[in-house]
Amino acid sequence: MTWLDREDVRLGISLAIGLLIGAERERSKGGEPHRTAAGVRTFALVSLGGGLGMLLGVDAVVVVSALFVALLAALSYALGDRGDRGLTTEVALLVAFLLGALATREPRLAAGLAVVVTILLAGRGRIHGFVRNVLTEHEMHDGLLLAAAALVILPLAPDQAVGPYGALNPRTLWRLVVLLMALSSAGYLAVRLLGPRAGLPLSGLASGFVSSSATIGAMGARAVGEPRQRRAAVAGAVLSNLATVAQLAIVVGATSAGVLARLAWPLLVAGTAMVVLGSVAAVRAFREPKAAAEPQRGRPFDPRLALSFAGVVAVVTLGAAAVHDGLGDAGLAVAAALAGFADVHAAAISVAALAAGERFAPGDAAIPILAGLTANTVTKAVVAAGTGGRRYLADLLPALVALVGGAWLGWWVSERIG
Repeated sequence: MTWLDREDVRLGISLAIGLLIGAERERSKGGEPHRTAAGVRTFALVSLGGGLGMLLGVDAVVVVSALFVALLAALSYALGDRGDRGLTTEVALLVAFLLGALATREPRLAAGLAVVVTILLAGRGRIHGFVRNVLTEHEMHDGLLLAAAALVILPLAPDQAVGPYGALNPRTLWRLVVLLMALSSAGYLAVRLLGPRAGLPLSGLASGFVSSSATIGAMGARAVGEPRQRRAAVAGAVLSNLATVAQLAIVVGATSAGVLARLAWPLLVAGTAMVVLGSVAAVRAFREPKAAAEPQRGRPFDPRLALSFAGVVAVVTLGAAAVHDGLGDAGLAVAAALAGFADVHAAAISVAALAAGERFAPGDAAIPILAGLTANTVTKAVVAAGTGGRRYLADLLPALVALVGGAWLGWWVSERIG
C-alpha cells in the first residue's frame, strides 16, 4: 500500500485542489460592490465535499451533493453582478467538486487536471486577447478543419487494404493528409510566434515541410530580387532540406515502422549533415543586416494541397505495385526514382505502404526510397539554377551533395553493421 492509497492523503489532495483553484478565483473576485460569491474557502470546501461524498460510498450522496453545488452555482449567477454575465466562476465551482471526488480514485489525474483548470482560469486575459486580436479567421477555420480531419474522419476511415493489388489503405492515406496539415500548421505557427527575427531561415525550414523544392525556388527568386538577403535565402533553402529529412522520417514511420528502422542510419546521417550546414548558413545570415523577412499572415495549410498530395501518393502506390508485380524489386527502384523527381515523400510512402502490406521485406525498401531521394535532389538543383542562377546553385550545392551523400553513406554503414 503506497501513501497515495491512504484515504487521508486523498482527501488532502481534494482539499489542495479546492485551495489551488480557489486561490486563483479569490484574486479574480474584485472588490466591493462587484465582489463575486465564491473564493478560496468556498472552493476548498466544495472540493473537499466531493472527496467526502466519494469516500462515503453512497452514489445518492454524491449525486445530491453535485446537484446542490450546481444549484449554488446557479443562484450565484442569478444573484451576482449584472455587469459580468460570465459563467466561469460558477462552472469552476462544479468542476472543483468533481475533481475533489475524482481525487479519491485517481489522485494523480485529478491533481494534473486541477493545474490545467487553474492555468485556464488565470490565463483569461491572454486567452481572450489571443482569440480576439491575434487569431485570424482563416487560422480559426483551418484549426477546426484540422481537428475534424484528425478526430472525426481519421477514426472512421477503413483500416484495410483496398483497390488493385490491395495496395491502398484509406486510413493510411488519410493519416498522411492529417500529418501534412499538422506539419504545415506547426511551421506556420512557429513563424507567427517567433516573429521576423527568425527571418528567412525559419521560413525556409517551415515551408520545407510543405515542399522543399518549391521553397528552394522561392528562396532563389528572393536571392535574385533582394541581393542583400542572399545568405538568408540560402540558409532557408538549406534548412528546407532538413525539413525533407524530418518529414520523410515522420511519414515513413507512420506508414511502416519496419521501413523506418531500416532507414534510421541514412536519415540520421543526412539529417545531421543538414543540421550542421543549416546552422552554419543561418549564423551567416543572422550576421547580415536586414536579412530577416516579415512573416505573413495567411492560412496555416492548404487543404487542397494536402488532398492532392494524398492523391499523388495513391497513384504512385498503385503504379509502384504494378511495376513491382511485373518486374520485381529492380523495377520498384526505377519507379520510386521516377516518382522522386516530383515528390520524394510520395515515392517513399508508396514503397513503405507496399512493405507494410507485406509485398516485400522492409529491408528491400531502403534502396528504392534512397533512389527517390536522389532523383528529388536533382530536381532541387535544377530548380535552384533556374530561379537563383549559378551563384545561388553554387551556394546550395554543398548541402544538396551532403544530403544525398549522407543518406547513401548511412545506408552503407547500416549494411556493414548488419
